[in-house]
Amino acid sequence: MFQIKKILFPVDFSAACLGASRYVEAFTGRFQAELTLLHVVDNSAYRAWGTSAYWGMSGADVGREGVKWAREEMGKFLTEETKHFDVKREVLEGDAGQQIVAAARRSGVDLIMMPTHGLSVFRRYILGSITAKVLHDAECAVWTGTHMENAPPLDAIAFPKVLCAVDLGPQSERALRWAAGFAKEHSAELIVANIIPVRQAGQARYFDQGFVADISNSVRQELQVLLNNLGITARPIVVGGEPAKALSGIAQSERVSQVVIARGAAAEGLGRLRTQAYAIVRSSPCPVVSV
Repeated sequence: MFQIKKILFPVDFSAACLGASRYVEAFTGRFQAELTLLHVVDNSAYRAWGTSAYWGMSGADVGREGVKWAREEMGKFLTEETKHFDVKREVLEGDAGQQIVAAARRSGVDLIMMPTHGLSVFRRYILGSITAKVLHDAECAVWTGTHMENAPPLDAIAFPKVLCAVDLGPQSERALRWAAGFAKEHSAELIVANIIPVRQAGQARYFDQGFVADISNSVRQELQVLLNNLGITARPIVVGGEPAKALSGIAQSERVSQVVIARGAAAEGLGRLRTQAYAIVRSSPCPVVSV
């Protein structure tokens, strides 16, 4: 049975964070999960901000002021929206990426949910820093979403279609099982895509369009065999192109509401999804779960 028992939501009180919180509410309510709200006070970020309130302060003083402010904000953040949930609120100090990963590991979290960037003080922590570190180091699934400032209201969040991208490598089974379980929970149609990278100038490791046409049927058959072996019903799609762009195009044309991809050291197969994971997150028109 597919379950998400514990969710960790890193909070920075930004507009993107508020938008992502609607998805957090939807997931937490759907799975009756235990929710942890976490804010990390990164002293270097506060000093880099350059606000006059912190001029002349030592690192310890900045930290104390940051913790005091964060605890006040955390005490009133999403209180009404989460009043029926099992919620924990934590404020920690240190490197944000490291603390998020460590907190998830300590608590046995099933899913970390976070926008790709948030509060202006943390603008330098775009994908490639905090989010990238969490995606690289976290042992659990990670949900990420871009443009969360424009997230739909809670009652408009639904998942009629789920898209899972696989490269037919060893990690594909893990991603497929997660996507299939999530789709079943929401009575959603599951689409499974394999993107065959098409060669562009200076990219000798990729394939040309003729090769893609020659192998697409065999790849589709291999994908169907994998689905049959796992007992998963899904609609397979095989296309050639630049992986992140092609996957985004499928998600847009199919009006997908959730994308699932695999990540990890094993993800080095035909689609090279590990090397494309950050690009997929950035370009996806809907949130992405990296398993």
